Amino acid sequence: MEKTKKIKLFVGLSYLLIVSLFLYFFFSKFSLQEITSYDFLRNNRSYLIELKNSNLFLVSISFLFLTVLWVFPFLGFGSPVALMGGFIFGKWIGTLVVVTGLSVGATFLYIFGNYFLKDLIREKFLNKFQNLEIKFKKSEFFYLLVYRFIGGVPWQISCLLPTLFNVRVKNFLFATFLGIIPQIFLAVSIGSGIEKVIDQNSEVPGIMDIIFSPDIYVPLLAFFVLIVFSIIFRKKFYRN
Repeated sequence: MEKTKKIKLFVGLSYLLIVSLFLYFFFSKFSLQEITSYDFLRNNRSYLIELKNSNLFLVSISFLFLTVLWVFPFLGFGSPVALMGGFIFGKWIGTLVVVTGLSVGATFLYIFGNYFLKDLIREKFLNKFQNLEIKFKKSEFFYLLVYRFIGGVPWQISCLLPTLFNVRVKNFLFATFLGIIPQIFLAVSIGSGIEKVIDQNSEVPGIMDIIFSPDIYVPLLAFFVLIVFSIIFRKKFYRN
């Protein structure tokens, strides 16, 4: 027991150190004002697109690896990665790379939680989500797939909650991969649309020009419909 506590303490401190070092080096190189400016986005867009076109495989593998790191150990969520993936790779390749990276990162987070955080998760969430245990016992993969598709739980917590039900790692990985495809595809499509808008405008476009671009408003509308559908369905899923 004492050895396990020491291991958990070491892992926790290591995690905080890694995150702190990353944030320090990142913001020592770029200011928040700089990375949110239109010129920064436009100039780096050209660089990223040229880099992708010159070596698609290497850039894809690098982005996939960084996506895994974004989820674990940095506990990042999917939207920023999806937008960036669409911005760099376009809809189809971007979806494949982002979904793969998020799924692998989420699986690492699940394994980590299952080993180090299981008692804490049971204490905090078991009473609230105990009704899901019956569903997961009926068909683990199917209900994991539904659980991933409808969302409704913050990304980091959604990766850890299945530790309550001792789901198999293989089922967690593939259910996550398939379940997040719809929302990630739409977010990636928005990122791809933003890249096209920036490419077509040397000056900062107006907000209405961005919103009414077909590459933006079509996936936005689809994303809104998906959210409404998910909200309706998740009430039944989590309550019954």
